Amino acid sequence: MKTLKNILIVSCMLLSCSCKKFLEEKPTSFLGPNSDLSSAKVARAFANAGYQNLGGLLTGQSGSYGGNTWNLMEFMTGKANSDLGQTGFVSFQTLTYSNTSFYFDTWWQQMYLGIGACNLAIQKIPTINASGLADADKTNMVAEVRTLRALYYFYLVRMYGAVVKVTEPPKDLNLNLPRTPAKQIYDEIIIPDLLAAEKSTLPWKDPSGKVTMAAIKSLLADVYLTYAGAAINGGAANYAESAKRSLDVIQNGGYTLFPNYTDMIVPSNKNSQEFIFQVQYAASVPTTNPLTALTIPNFSGISKYSDEYGSVWPTDQFIASFAAGDKRAAEKQFFYTSYPSAKTGQTITFKNHYIYKWFDVNAVTNTIKSDLNYTIYRLADVMLMYAEASNRAEGSPNANAVQYVNQIRARATLAPIGALSQDAFEKEVWLQRYFELCFENKMWFDMIRTRKIHNDVTGNWDNFVGHKTVFNATYSEKQLLFPLPKQETDVNPKLLPNNPGF
Repeated sequence: MKTLKNILIVSCMLLSCSCKKFLEEKPTSFLGPNSDLSSAKVARAFANAGYQNLGGLLTGQSGSYGGNTWNLMEFMTGKANSDLGQTGFVSFQTLTYSNTSFYFDTWWQQMYLGIGACNLAIQKIPTINASGLADADKTNMVAEVRTLRALYYFYLVRMYGAVVKVTEPPKDLNLNLPRTPAKQIYDEIIIPDLLAAEKSTLPWKDPSGKVTMAAIKSLLADVYLTYAGAAINGGAANYAESAKRSLDVIQNGGYTLFPNYTDMIVPSNKNSQEFIFQVQYAASVPTTNPLTALTIPNFSGISKYSDEYGSVWPTDQFIASFAAGDKRAAEKQFFYTSYPSAKTGQTITFKNHYIYKWFDVNAVTNTIKSDLNYTIYRLADVMLMYAEASNRAEGSPNANAVQYVNQIRARATLAPIGALSQDAFEKEVWLQRYFELCFENKMWFDMIRTRKIHNDVTGNWDNFVGHKTVFNATYSEKQLLFPLPKQETDVNPKLLPNNPGF
C-alpha cells in the first residue's frame, strides 16, 4: 500500500491544474501538467504505459540474488527446487513463509503500479482531441488498457483474495483504503472491463504484441473458468461463458500449435502462431527476459552469462510423473540435463533436470541478452481451457474438446484418448495442463482453482488441503491465499486483518 500511496501522490502532482510552473527547461520527454493533450502520440503513450508493469510478472524483487517474482508461483507448487538459498526457496519448500517473505511485496507493488497507469489512461484517452485520432481509435486504446487493468486485478485477487479497489486517479490524499472482497472485484472491475473491451474492434492478432481480441477473449475465458471454480463458486453458467470465449479464439483467431516445442524458443517466432499474448522483450534494449539466465544450472559454465542462477528446476518426482514416451520430457524439449561447456566445448552433465523452455541459444552462447518474450497466453492453454470448461458446462466431453486434447497429446507423441466420463476427462485435461504449461506460472493457480493437486508419486489427485509435497510439507487452508505484505499493512491499517494464518 505504501507503493500505491506514492503512485497516487505522484499522479496528483502531475495532474494538478494548480501547478503553474513545472520546470524551466520545458521538458518534452514526459507528460507534465501543462503537456499538450491534443496529439495521437500522447494517446498512444498513455495506452503504452499500461503495458510497462507486465514485466513485473517476472522481475522487480529486490534484496534477493536470483530471486524474481516469477519464482513464487513455481516454488509454491511443491514441484520445483532451487540451487540458490538466497531466493528464499526454503521458506516456501517448508511452507513457513510469512508476510515479510520475498516476493509478496513485489507482486503487490508491480500490479498496483500497472493499475495506476491503466486508471490514468482510461481517464485521459477519451478526452484527447487530435487530428487523425478517430473515436474508434480511442475506444480501442481504452479497450487495451481495460484488458490490462483486468489482468493486473486478476493476479491480485487470485493471490491475495480481497484487495484494494482503485479505479481512477486520486482526487485527494485520503489514500488509506480498505480491502474489497474478491467477488466484488471480479463483478465490478475484471469482468466489466473485459466485456467492454470485447466490444471493441481490436484485431485478432497484432505482431507488435499489443492487446488483441484473442488476448481479451483468452483472458475472459480464464477469468470465467476461475470464477466458476472453488474460490468464487460462480456456478455452471460461468463454465459456459468460458467455453464460449475459448472456442471463439480457437476457431476464429487464426492461431496454430507450433509443430515443435523448440519453436517456442526461437525469437523470430514471437507474437506469432501459437503465441496469443506475451510480455515483450528485446535483446536490443537493456531490460531483457531474465528467465534464460535464471534457469541455467548454477555455476555450470555452459554460457557466457556471469550469473548462472539455477534458481528454479523441476523435482525428480515431477519429471518421473510424465508418461513414458512423452516428448515434453525428452532431452532439450521442456528440460535438459547436459550442454557443452562454454570454454572447452566438452559436454557437461548436470545433477538435475533444468528448464529448457527459456533457453535462448544465441543469448547463452553469444550475446547474454535474451530476445525471448514471456508468454501469458498461448493456444495450447486456451484449448485446454475450452476442454475443461465445455466438459463442465455440458456434463461430458464433446467432440471438439476431445479433439483439442488429442492435438496436444499428439504433439507430445502420446496416443489419443477415447471415450471418457466427465470426471475422467476432466482429470486428463488437468494432467495435460500440468505437463504442457509447467513452469509458465499456471500450475499454482490451477491448484487453488480446482482445490486438487496431482500427486507425482502415487499418480492420484489429492485434495489441496492435506496434500503432502515431496518435501514433506502439508498444504492447509492457510496456503489458499498469500499474506498481504507487512510493509503495506504497516502504512495502511485498513488492510487488516491479514489473510487467515498471517
